[in-house]
Amino acid sequence: MKVLVIGGGNMGFTYAEAMAKSTILKANDLMILDKSEERVAELSANPLLDGYTELSACLPAADVIFIAVKPNHAQGLMEQMRPYVNEEQVFVSIMAGVTIKVIQEGLGMTKVIRAMPNLPAQVGLGMTSFTASKEVSRLERSTIKQLLDTTGRSIYLDTENDIDASTGISGSGPAYIFYFMQSMMEAAQQMGFSGREARTLVYQTFAGAVELFGSSDLDPNAWMAKVASKGGTTQAALDSMEDNNVKEQIKEAAYAAFNRAVELGKEFNHA
Repeated sequence: MKVLVIGGGNMGFTYAEAMAKSTILKANDLMILDKSEERVAELSANPLLDGYTELSACLPAADVIFIAVKPNHAQGLMEQMRPYVNEEQVFVSIMAGVTIKVIQEGLGMTKVIRAMPNLPAQVGLGMTSFTASKEVSRLERSTIKQLLDTTGRSIYLDTENDIDASTGISGSGPAYIFYFMQSMMEAAQQMGFSGREARTLVYQTFAGAVELFGSSDLDPNAWMAKVASKGGTTQAALDSMEDNNVKEQIKEAAYAAFNRAVELGKEFNHA
């Protein structure tokens, strides 16, 4: 199986490198294409990757094609790809807001998967949601899941609306965590801790809490109950959050991301 990643930016390179390092592909089965010759030279320095600047030199030989470019480049790219594609190929798009239908029409092909990764893929802890057109077989879907899992974990969803919803949770979610971390670091510094001390306190607290959460089937409410005691310091903090409706505000933020994902899809697909 030969895999081609189109786009040598952060996310494209992340997937290319992770797949190349996996046991799924053999040596020289991973190709990556970028329009910048300088970037391709950098990518080709990695012995696991074969870099290209021309679609004609790599696209016809690929079994699976990852499209990892900015959405505004989609139409032009698909026009360039169209002469070199064939019906046996599976196309995996990580372009936000570009629907399966648009890709099918743009390429004249039917086997399309739409995926939504997130930033922690860069450290092997990504969460990718994906869905597929009906023409993608179960075996092909399973193969793509294995490839997506090289950057962390993936989950198959039934509809593209679910992909938009996952954008509000996992796609944009890391930013919510960073926002909370930044707020806690600022609070720590206001209490007199240095910037380095604040970073250490907050980082280790988050890392430990995430590890605890993943160590059992307990839900967050159960873990909060383990930390908080009646009349104690933790309960005072939780009461303050409840009084300020923080939980509902976080839910509203997630829905804002979800709704914007839907809007972007409509804007792009009617452009």
